Amino acid sequence: MELILWRHAEAEEGSPDDARALTKKGQKQARKMADWLNHQLPERCKIVVSPATRTRQTADALGRKYKIHPLLAPGASAQDLLDAANWPNGKEPVLIVGHQPTLGRLMALLMSGQEQDWDLRKAGVCWLTPADDKAGACQIKAIMTPDLIVK
Repeated sequence: MELILWRHAEAEEGSPDDARALTKKGQKQARKMADWLNHQLPERCKIVVSPATRTRQTADALGRKYKIHPLLAPGASAQDLLDAANWPNGKEPVLIVGHQPTLGRLMALLMSGQEQDWDLRKAGVCWLTPADDKAGACQIKAIMTPDLIVK
């Protein structure tokens, strides 16, 4: 099972936090990453998204169906994300559209075995795949940010 982590694009400041929308720059970042993802993701990919406005707007750029999952809201734990993805028991790849610092902590947990404060840039993607040599371990298949995409 592959796990793809996508941090929401740049959002406006303000409150309430869960109602913050993407900025114009964030909308552009989301479209750019969505275009890249649509060329990489398999047709059968489960997509789960935080209920926050900025994550839904980021996911909307994909033009694919997704499920809003309350476990992915800001303040979620790395374990919440694993539960929402049904990791590692799922049969298909899962794309999670979520928030820092949880996405970074999940990356660290899956790569090193312990939660640490790793960073995933706004609109960035980290694509993880199970490692062949260790049960439960992962390896990075790809890391991509909008500024690395050349058109």
